[in-house]
Amino acid sequence: MSDAFTITDEQQDYSQYDLNANPFPYSPVPAEDPEIYCGQQHVSDKISSTVSSMLSTGKSKHLVVTGKYGNGKSHTLKYTRSLLRGRDDVVVGYVAQPGEGFLDIYHEFVYDLGFNRLQELAYEFLASVARDVTDTNPIGASGMESLIDEGDVLLSEIVPEAIRRLSDVTKFADFARAIIHMVYEDTNLYAWQWLTAEGIRYEQRKEMEIHSALDDDTMGVRAFTALKNMLLELGYTGIFVFVDEFESIARLSPKDEQATLNSIRHLMDQNSSGLCMLFGCAPEVWQDVMSEYHAFSERIGEEVALKPLTSENLYELVRDYLDQERVSSADNEGIEPFSEEALDLILQTSQGNIRQVLSMCSRILDDAAESKENKITAAWVEETV
Repeated sequence: MSDAFTITDEQQDYSQYDLNANPFPYSPVPAEDPEIYCGQQHVSDKISSTVSSMLSTGKSKHLVVTGKYGNGKSHTLKYTRSLLRGRDDVVVGYVAQPGEGFLDIYHEFVYDLGFNRLQELAYEFLASVARDVTDTNPIGASGMESLIDEGDVLLSEIVPEAIRRLSDVTKFADFARAIIHMVYEDTNLYAWQWLTAEGIRYEQRKEMEIHSALDDDTMGVRAFTALKNMLLELGYTGIFVFVDEFESIARLSPKDEQATLNSIRHLMDQNSSGLCMLFGCAPEVWQDVMSEYHAFSERIGEEVALKPLTSENLYELVRDYLDQERVSSADNEGIEPFSEEALDLILQTSQGNIRQVLSMCSRILDDAAESKENKITAAWVEETV
């Protein structure tokens, strides 16, 4: 009796197409840092305008990117985030979905920043204080950490002044104490848990002289604003917040949905500078928000819609993916081994949905390579699909 199936790690050969590998994702879920972006020009222009406006003026500006499921909202947000992550004058955080309320948005944002990044910011603030109250001149977080580790600067010298200054800047003394405690080995985990709104015991808060719990939307807005104000004090331009799958707020009860939208509105009202929020949302939910929650939708101001791919979009997308794995000496270029007719049929079958397009291209290329097809024609696509 033969084996029912065979498992092997042998890779498929794509050399007949002058490709090193299949460039299309098997599971078309957006990468964390996408290298390829093929969106409509009007979407790119609107996002560029929103982001550039905040970077150049410092004034807060927000945008909603709408599009049906699979048309590239998450990819668009993650691609924009990847472009901003390389800058050292902004802090960027991604929220996969808004959860049960604003406190979940805050929690996911801080978690995306990460423990190490928040600790770096604490050291940066201590460095700014140390330059004023000691004879040292620490440059950045690493410089401050080295001076403390080597005993050239004692925490007892600068921490009281750091907490006082940060409290003045943020108008939130408990937030200031939590940030500064990020540099203490024995309490930094407690500080991190408080800052991420995970909740800690009274005894742990008492050890850091923190009196309040970060446990509701109002406190979340206050902590978010405190973080932004600290960043501006350190010379950053501001914060970029990417909130994906915003349509999931429609799952909430009307009361919770309104509370979430009100909290975001309060955040925007309290931060006329240094904040840029980009939302990805299904169009039908955004229409409901615009009609039912004017006070919130008016704060956003602008919307840009992702549409299904056109033939031109599709050819560009396929070419960009193929070029990633194209053999450098290959004579082939453009959309080869796909024919235009094949891609037109893929476009028609997928109705221009980018997620379906990528999935189909991946599967069709594999089938063609296995069958030793020289060219992927419309007839082959029809047979395969």
